[in-house]
Amino acid sequence: MKLQRIKYSELNSKQKEIYNFQKVAGLLADFGFNCIKLADDWQGADFLAYHKDGEETLRVQLKSRVAIAKKYLGKGLYIAFPLQGEWYLVEHDKLVELVGKHTNWLNTDSWHGKEHYNSQKPNKELVSELAESRLMTNN
Repeated sequence: MKLQRIKYSELNSKQKEIYNFQKVAGLLADFGFNCIKLADDWQGADFLAYHKDGEETLRVQLKSRVAIAKKYLGKGLYIAFPLQGEWYLVEHDKLVELVGKHTNWLNTDSWHGKEHYNSQKPNKELVSELAESRLMTNN
């Protein structure tokens, strides 16, 4: 059998979610996490990331871009998302704090009316602040 790379753009939405989960889970393995995909959004999480030391479990919402939502506030959720070819993992409420500091997203109709906001191209200031949340590997 000859392996053939797929085109992400040709995947349907469910296939993209599974693909993205596998990418993030692989990166989190470098940090000692074992990831378990959930069948439904359990307490807002798409997957759980258990640390090898048994002391930490992250509830993670997987997104296709930088995203915040009022329904995630105060829940201790982490948001995993791709940005400029890299993956990021940041606690949702911390992300909202950074968004409030570096953008006008919290003053938009989307945030106030639809109660969420997302962007594929956040400004340079926000991207710079997110650097410490970038999932990098030593491999």
